Amino acid sequence: MKPVLAITRRLPANIEARARGSYDVRLNEGDTPLTREEILALAQDADAILVSVGDPIDRDFFQALPARVKIIATFSVGTDHIDLAAAAEKGVIIGNTPGVLTDATADIAWLLILGAARRAGEGEAEIRTARWRGWRPTHMIGTQVTGKKLGIIGMGRIGQAVARRARGFDMEVHYFNRTRLPADQENGATYHDSIDALLPHCQFLSLHCPSTAETRGMVNTALLQKLPKGAILINTARGDVVNDADLIVALKSGDLAAVGLDVFAGEPDIAPAYRDLPNTFLLPHLGSATAETRTAMGSRALDNIDACLAGNEVPFRVTV
Repeated sequence: MKPVLAITRRLPANIEARARGSYDVRLNEGDTPLTREEILALAQDADAILVSVGDPIDRDFFQALPARVKIIATFSVGTDHIDLAAAAEKGVIIGNTPGVLTDATADIAWLLILGAARRAGEGEAEIRTARWRGWRPTHMIGTQVTGKKLGIIGMGRIGQAVARRARGFDMEVHYFNRTRLPADQENGATYHDSIDALLPHCQFLSLHCPSTAETRGMVNTALLQKLPKGAILINTARGDVVNDADLIVALKSGDLAAVGLDVFAGEPDIAPAYRDLPNTFLLPHLGSATAETRTAMGSRALDNIDACLAGNEVPFRVTV
């Protein structure tokens, strides 16, 4: 008999096919987010579970989880939806998918930078609603990107990839990270030992930090007021690192020229005001949404499960 694998969301067809080849799959065919209780029901006889961002894998989940489950693999790099301490107490291995979505997410960050700076969302809306009256010298003037200063909070794989792309736009890169990068990885970027020291240098600010107790809500009025007036904010990290109410005030006042967002607190139920502001460039969490990347993520998740159930070292194991 094949081991039983519960999968909480639909995955790329080739990944589902691979899973069915090795496992007796219990799949959420409806592809709507499941509640904690629905995931537990799906996993009642499972040896492993493959979850996704947003699934409520919290302490209550682990307290009710059948002892048969040996591993939970998440189809993501981030694990803020999983209570890692509770997993360790239960003896459940957690695996994630680092290293395969760097370029796709960095590309989306640059789409947001350019889209927000050049008012691409407003321009496309004019075309689609037949409101464009033709070229004119003062029409929809945006912000030039080339030669500006880019600040990055979180200089991990994705932050570094964003910085590499910035050199093609002759940007001056500044960054804050918990630890300074080795000189050969900085590639000319200027390190700041605090976020407060970084902010005055950020005509553009791109967020690439995890969601933690320290970072949740950190983009608030106090932080935004330390940016140069007319700065542009980009978030491809996690939605909850931004205080939505404070960001919306800064956008309405003009203190921020624009924002580009791919992630939101409480998504898909985002703060409604974002939709009504002309200086917001919004995407529906597309950071890793390429065929190549989603396939690689699925392969990595299944590699973790395969290794665990075979009694081998899990290649991408997450610990507390």
